[in-house]
Amino acid sequence: MENNVKQINEVIVNHIREGVMVTDQSGVIFYVNPAFQMVTGYRAVDVIGKKPSFLQSGLHDTAFYKKMWRTIEEKGQWSGEIWNRRQNGELYPEWLTILSVYGSGQKVEQYIGVFTDISEQRSAEAEVKRLVHHDSLTGVANRHAYQARMTDVIETSLQYDQRAAVLVLDIDRFKQINDTFGHQAGDNLLVEVTRRLKRLIGNKDLISRLGGDEFSITLTHIRHPREAFRLAETVISALAAPFWVAGQDIYISTSIGISFLPEDGEDAEALLSHADKAMYHSKQTGRNRFSVYHEEMSVETKEAFPLEMELRRAIERGELMVYYQPQVDAATGKPAGVEALLRWHNKHYGHVSPNVFIPLAEETGLIIPIGNWVLRQVCRDLHTLSQHGFTNLSAAVNISALQFLQDGFVETVQAVLYEENIPPGRIDLELTESTVMPDAHASIERLAKLKELGFTLSIDDFGTGYSSLSYLHRFPIDQLKIDRSFVQQMDKEEGDASIVEAIITMAHRLRLKVVAEGVENEYQLGLLREEACDVVQGYFYAKPLPLAELISYLTAH
Repeated sequence: MENNVKQINEVIVNHIREGVMVTDQSGVIFYVNPAFQMVTGYRAVDVIGKKPSFLQSGLHDTAFYKKMWRTIEEKGQWSGEIWNRRQNGELYPEWLTILSVYGSGQKVEQYIGVFTDISEQRSAEAEVKRLVHHDSLTGVANRHAYQARMTDVIETSLQYDQRAAVLVLDIDRFKQINDTFGHQAGDNLLVEVTRRLKRLIGNKDLISRLGGDEFSITLTHIRHPREAFRLAETVISALAAPFWVAGQDIYISTSIGISFLPEDGEDAEALLSHADKAMYHSKQTGRNRFSVYHEEMSVETKEAFPLEMELRRAIERGELMVYYQPQVDAATGKPAGVEALLRWHNKHYGHVSPNVFIPLAEETGLIIPIGNWVLRQVCRDLHTLSQHGFTNLSAAVNISALQFLQDGFVETVQAVLYEENIPPGRIDLELTESTVMPDAHASIERLAKLKELGFTLSIDDFGTGYSSLSYLHRFPIDQLKIDRSFVQQMDKEEGDASIVEAIITMAHRLRLKVVAEGVENEYQLGLLREEACDVVQGYFYAKPLPLAELISYLTAH
């Protein structure tokens, strides 16, 4: 029976996952099990006859070992976490239990050490701790950790009468990038955005990813608000440079909101909320810019939700209307076409500015059904114009980025014109640079299909976006529209006049027509005629008109 027990013990010791080391009373090793050899990398022949001190990591001081052996002497055993060194020099943590084995007269004859390698457990705990405090994709602080750190920053700032600024930034139209290139490309873009942002801030400042494509930056101990303004401008500029994602250049822009401690709040939640409202205001007023929080923005945010609900019902209620601004041949003064412009009159809010409801429609996705409605209504109005004798008049229709990037956009546009029996040649589709540039390769393919169908294609607001000349000549477009901001400054700023001249010259060399919008006086018209601009539009000729007034205008001219 005694031999059987001994054999069973040997089998157990040889097959357990815990390492076992046995020494005599003087601490010289005379046995180690296979698990010891697997964990430490030392063979039995290498360690038998030696003392365990060769395993020491060097991380524990003499006092640690003295305390450990004092406990063994007093209690007969010790358990705890200890760091040791493998044969290859790698340090690792283990949970070690040392037991005293007593012989006759209660004298210690042997010591048995049993240990478990807990390096994987420690790695897992470290990873869990990292994930609790850091965003798993970008590696920066997550919202929870950011707010906890902000509590300390705010407490210190208030104690020493220091100011801080909170910037919330959101990538404009990020959903389109995910939809176009896939979520992996979107994730890669967020990682690259994070790298650029981290290069712009100091060690004392905080950065976090709040979720999705929204980030926050806290500037601590600022002396003047312009420090935050400068950073916002630098961020906008840094993110405007192309990102190499999914095998091509992708262009993005960002909208930023800024709040200040202590003026806009004295806790993290208030400062983030107010910066977020300012960021939303930046999106509403054109994107790719920054706004500073003010109290009126809280009122605007409260109104935004009911306004969205009203906009959702606008089509079925018949509240949306299409107005038309005449486009005039610059040389002859005769009508050359019209631009369709959307207007909204709501029973609660009255006339709602396009600068308010168009960004809201884009943010909520309502721009897609609204855009399709506008195109259909323009087709029907063209029939009415034909009945009044204007059979060749074309209409320019603005296409949003969300519309253009939808799968089946070309087929949808083609179907509307087929159902309304309007030839594509009477429709000029206007797209901005920021619509076609983020995925230039796909845009070229889609524009080519539209061109083959017979549509006229224009780049709207030229000069305010990317203005990538390397791609411009590759787009199958017919016209460039010079942004009104340049035209309206022609008679005030020599630089803007030079820009307009350069755009017209370049466009003509590329065999493109040029449309200048925002013409308000005869002097601007004269300058545009001198530069041989093809078509002009603006209040100098007519404001946007409802269809009945447009017919009267065209008849008179």
